[in-house]
Amino acid sequence: MPLKPLLFSLATLASLQAQAALPQHPELDLANARRLVDAAPCHAAIAVLDRGGNPILAQRADGVGPHNADAARRKAYTALSTKTPTRLFAERARNNPEAANLNTLGELLLLGGGIPLFEGRELVGALGVAGAGGAEQDEQCATTAASALGLAIHP
Repeated sequence: MPLKPLLFSLATLASLQAQAALPQHPELDLANARRLVDAAPCHAAIAVLDRGGNPILAQRADGVGPHNADAARRKAYTALSTKTPTRLFAERARNNPEAANLNTLGELLLLGGGIPLFEGRELVGALGVAGAGGAEQDEQCATTAASALGLAIHP
């Protein structure tokens, strides 16, 4: 009967090897989304998305127009889907006639204030800020928050 334990051990080892072959990715979770929002040095609407584009956290500061909540989410989505800060992406789109229709895609928002979030080379999510005073201020707020958590906007 020593064959059964040996076969069981081999089956267990094969199972562990199969699990190890699956890709492992860092995750942006609710706790870190809260830390991002708390680290943002601006009075604005802020949205944090996970790597799949799902909202983790959205917050709108008192007195910030309600339209900014959706703008922050769409900026984050644009940054996530293009893996590019939205201010840079908007500038590139303006300078490329072939990209002129990008602004007709409902979920994309070609305004500064959205940034992709990378941990090392891995895209973990995105952060969008709207209502902080303009595209440059929105982007600076988002970038400062990401830096506070050690996240980069480029791989």
